[in-house]
Amino acid sequence: MSKPEFVYTTYIETSAEKLWHALTDGDFTERYWFGHRVASDWKVGSPYRFTHPERPSPKGKVLISDPPRKLAYTWEACSDELKHERISRVTFDLEPRGNIVKLTVRHDNLDEGGKTFLGISEGWPMVLASLKSILETGRPLPSDLKSSSQKEETHA
Repeated sequence: MSKPEFVYTTYIETSAEKLWHALTDGDFTERYWFGHRVASDWKVGSPYRFTHPERPSPKGKVLISDPPRKLAYTWEACSDELKHERISRVTFDLEPRGNIVKLTVRHDNLDEGGKTFLGISEGWPMVLASLKSILETGRPLPSDLKSSSQKEETHA
């Protein structure tokens, strides 16, 4: 039996360079990722870490950094509740198509029936919708959209 994976594709009216910046800049991620701020030098093998003032956030290692086309990193749970789950992987593929970019996010190597898989299945669509909104309109989704059940770093 294969391990579960999450795949989400969206089209964003922006450039690949602006989208890459949005994925890798802490000031930018904090605006659309409901307060989670990312930090890394984005070199292969380097660590990255999300931080949030009120909840645990994912961390890991950069696996692929090919600006502005592909970014991949490990996803390590930081809450005690999820320490037993395997380290998973997130991959962003950016494909320019005229004045839009096709963004495909794949989150794989997940535990079947694990809480991380359940969390990211709700979390990624919300984060990616907020990312699309901020790049196209200048405004992220409202922070009160995030439900109270999404307080853990298991959610993208």
